[in-house]
Amino acid sequence: MDINFDNLEEFKSEIDGASSIIELNDIKVKYFGKKGIVSSINKELGKLDVEKRKEIGERISKIRDKFDGQFDSRLSFIKKEEINATLKDEVIDVTLDGYPYKRGSIHPVNLIYQEVIDIFMSSGYEVVEGREIEDDYHNFEALNMPKSHPARDMQDTFYVDEDVVLRTHTSPVQIRIMEDRKPPIKMIAPGKVYRSDYDMTHLPMFHQIEGLVVDKGISFGDLKGALRLFISKMFGDDLDVRLRPSFFPFTEPSAEVDMGCVQCRGKGCRMCKGTGWLEIAGCGMVDPEVFKSVGIDPNIYSGFAFGMGIERIALLKYGIDDIRLLYGNSLKFLRQF
Repeated sequence: MDINFDNLEEFKSEIDGASSIIELNDIKVKYFGKKGIVSSINKELGKLDVEKRKEIGERISKIRDKFDGQFDSRLSFIKKEEINATLKDEVIDVTLDGYPYKRGSIHPVNLIYQEVIDIFMSSGYEVVEGREIEDDYHNFEALNMPKSHPARDMQDTFYVDEDVVLRTHTSPVQIRIMEDRKPPIKMIAPGKVYRSDYDMTHLPMFHQIEGLVVDKGISFGDLKGALRLFISKMFGDDLDVRLRPSFFPFTEPSAEVDMGCVQCRGKGCRMCKGTGWLEIAGCGMVDPEVFKSVGIDPNIYSGFAFGMGIERIALLKYGIDDIRLLYGNSLKFLRQF
């Protein structure tokens, strides 16, 4: 059996010329795979006499040691080159937080959203959600705002088409509930609403929660009591509450709800512009015309409704002076909550 050991050691130049881990592994298979050159020689060793077999076996063992050493050295070199190439090509954002990453938190709007719901649920209100794309009838007309009504100008509306809008308030949910159910009704309608407005105190999309109570003998005193209870639970029971006459087409009489300033506690400061009061909600007794549009007899039933912005509550609760901060995606700002 003749073996050309010079040809067998050609792996030296092949390994030095390999430029990838895949090429290296191919070379290893060529020489030491099941059908490799060395494996084929080993199969023939049994045909040789003991002395010759020992001689060739020792030589092959030395070749294997040389191969492994050169292979490992080249493999280590290629891995380092690949890492260096990756570091050169990839951009590292040095502003990212280091490991371990900090755990996330609940958004301040969601915190207030859930807290408001919990307060009203503790008073027996049912939570009802509705559609965000509404028809003109439920968003305006059933709420005593026909197409020519000037009150429509109070709400800058996103129109999908002439008769379909992105809801400007969650009041349509109240209309649909009154159409489907008979009193007594005691519900809140939280959710997103949309108006074409954007500045320090307004957003094109924001969250609102509206409440409705309908039954026999409901009075304006019940309305003030419900709002006073909510304000005391949300902001503290040391704040006064007052109702100022106002106008809403779907309530009569209507009022704006003010509470004592959360910063100066009614003494007068920059936040309340020295008045000691902050506006928090709108409310009123359900207009008889609204009851008629949903088939409820206003001679038998009465009710009150109120509405407030979740973001407005968050601004007052946390002392934030620009509503846009809530949706600026600044982690430094959001982690405060």
